[in-house]
Amino acid sequence: MTKLALTSFILLFVLTSTRLYSQTFISGTITDNKNKPLIGASISLKDSYDGAVSDSSGHFQFLTEETGTQTLEATLIGYSTYSNSINISGDSLKININVKELVTELKAVVLMAGTFEAGDQKKGAVLNAIDIVTTAGANGSVTGALNTLPGTQNVGESTGLFVRGGSAVESKIYFDGNLINNFYYSSLPGMASRGRFNPFLFKGTIFSTGGYSALYGQALSSALILESTDLPEKTEGNIAISVIGVGAGIQKLSKKKKSAWGITYNYTNLGLAFKVIKQKDDFFKAPENHTADANFRIKTKKGFIKYYGYFSTDKVGFRENDIDSAELKNAFSLKNVNTFQNITWKEFLGSGWRLQMGLSYSYNRDIINNKLQNDKNETQNIISPAIFSYKNYGLSSPSNYSQIRFVLEKKQKGLNAFRFGAEEFYSSEKYNYTSYDGGVYTKNPEEFLTAIFAEKDFYISNNLAVKAGLRAENSKLLNKWNLAERLSLAYKFEDNSQASFAFGTFYQNPEIENVSQPVEIGFAKATHYILQYQKSKGSTIFRTEAFYKKYNNLFKTANGGTDYVSNNGFGYARGIEIFYRNKGAMFKNIDYWVSYSFLDTKRDFLNFPFEFTPSFAAKHTASLVLKKFVLPIKTGFNASYTYSSGRPFYNITYSGGNSRLLEYGKTIDYHSLNFSMNYLPALGKKDSKTFGIWVLSVSNILGIKHIYGYNFSAYSGRKVAILPPSKTFVYLGYFMSFGIDRTEDVINNNL
Repeated sequence: MTKLALTSFILLFVLTSTRLYSQTFISGTITDNKNKPLIGASISLKDSYDGAVSDSSGHFQFLTEETGTQTLEATLIGYSTYSNSINISGDSLKININVKELVTELKAVVLMAGTFEAGDQKKGAVLNAIDIVTTAGANGSVTGALNTLPGTQNVGESTGLFVRGGSAVESKIYFDGNLINNFYYSSLPGMASRGRFNPFLFKGTIFSTGGYSALYGQALSSALILESTDLPEKTEGNIAISVIGVGAGIQKLSKKKKSAWGITYNYTNLGLAFKVIKQKDDFFKAPENHTADANFRIKTKKGFIKYYGYFSTDKVGFRENDIDSAELKNAFSLKNVNTFQNITWKEFLGSGWRLQMGLSYSYNRDIINNKLQNDKNETQNIISPAIFSYKNYGLSSPSNYSQIRFVLEKKQKGLNAFRFGAEEFYSSEKYNYTSYDGGVYTKNPEEFLTAIFAEKDFYISNNLAVKAGLRAENSKLLNKWNLAERLSLAYKFEDNSQASFAFGTFYQNPEIENVSQPVEIGFAKATHYILQYQKSKGSTIFRTEAFYKKYNNLFKTANGGTDYVSNNGFGYARGIEIFYRNKGAMFKNIDYWVSYSFLDTKRDFLNFPFEFTPSFAAKHTASLVLKKFVLPIKTGFNASYTYSSGRPFYNITYSGGNSRLLEYGKTIDYHSLNFSMNYLPALGKKDSKTFGIWVLSVSNILGIKHIYGYNFSAYSGRKVAILPPSKTFVYLGYFMSFGIDRTEDVINNNL
């Protein structure tokens, strides 16, 4: 080695040694608030290039030439930022860093006890619009599809949602936060009516089988909360042609894509279907219906204004055998006019505040006439026995309903939030009854109901959350206040499953048409306790719930009448429910769900002589829904099977001012196998400007006999089974859309 090379080597060694000697060694570990090590955290000195990334044990180490007071920072997505001053003097430093996990929507536990939720980005989404219209046997009805979920009952002779032992009036349905007073078409004796609204109106669905939010009230059993769609993707039109009617509509999107409007019209007439499919009753006027709706949606600076208006008229008439006579018949006719108008405004106000306001109005009028007729369809005016005289009557019942509502919400740190608001309800229901002798009896009860509410979301961590709320209501009709408390909490386990608990008290007014005299009655009350476990992974969901409901102050009637006379009723409902859905994970390209409910319930209310199980409650119910799309033949196949054990029936009579049970029993078990298929002829045609779908649906394809219960005659002693209008119903229709190809939605949602 030359002298120059040796001198250079010695100089390099001295310089390197000096640099190493002047560096400081910094090491440590980074953990979360549960002292679990964090991998991939970035630890560095502020405004320098010195730092390191934590390993699988949370350990980090690095060298720095910086000296004096410096700022050590640590960052990791999903966790709070660490920043602390340290003094670097040349000695090694060992620093242990602890950061708190941030509560984020992606990781956080979901408060969902007693609730099925579906929407644009909802965790554990259950049933969306496509699911609803392709569920065999649901016939495109929102509530028809919900009847395949646990907690619901198939009650074919009455209209409404029957949930966990509750009657239909104990379930309420909301449109963008406002109550829909007449969600269903008007009922016919012994026949359930379908809902009025198209499932594709809604982008989100929250179906609470109990324990729902303090933002809603006046429902002892359940709340179905529907959120309407925003702007369409582009302008689109549609035409529908089926064996029962025709329809058409358009949704027009503005050029700037900040507003849209739409109108639709549908005409339905079941005359042809009833000629092909034999009906139990003699329909002298087949059900005929005209519906029209309109909407506009405006995107504001940071929110939406939405309007939806609906109008319909209905006519129907049929004859059925009179239960008190072997020769006579009752000719029942119904005319209905209904409108629902709803406008809402949602806006982000800044600083985490959001405002929601709503105004709705609905009008409904039923004109009912019943005539006692002989075998020649001639009206019979029989005065004696008196039981026949009252079979000739007329009833006109116009009703008005309005609501105004506002909710203010303040977003706080993480997912924490506080919301509060108020609403005012007005209802007026006029009843004009015309008896056989021309006498007219009228009553016109009115109600003003005021509610105030507040609710707080506490996200203690991503694994633990609590929601607490209070709701107070004042009824002018009852001249009383109530105060309802609501509480729910949820905990997420390491495997991303979670357990939830909900508790709440719920109050409900009497149906005002049944209040016709100054009686000291108050609110009916139900107290809910719900425990839920849910695990979801990918497209698989499993959930089970146990619940207990305690009823107090239920409404009682006297002598079989409809007027409420006291709050002396009571009861309970308890049960266990299971739901499992697998969307293509177990069986390739097959989407299916299974539900089961066990219900034990008894109550003493209305005209019951004592506490027993209501006739609308079955102890066991179950559903299996299957869906498969076969791409080569462009066809989706859907099937469902529903079962419920026999429901109880009772023969109650009245003597000496008291009700008495003469006979009771159970109906046969309910079985129904339903099938539907949808064929998409334009699938795969890239240049097609129209997109169509053929739909075939068959309900109760095996024609199994269904008995919903029995009617009893107090005069003749006859006992008559309550049967569906027909054993099987077939639907065939063609739907065409212009502008937007919906075929991929059908495939993706039905595999």
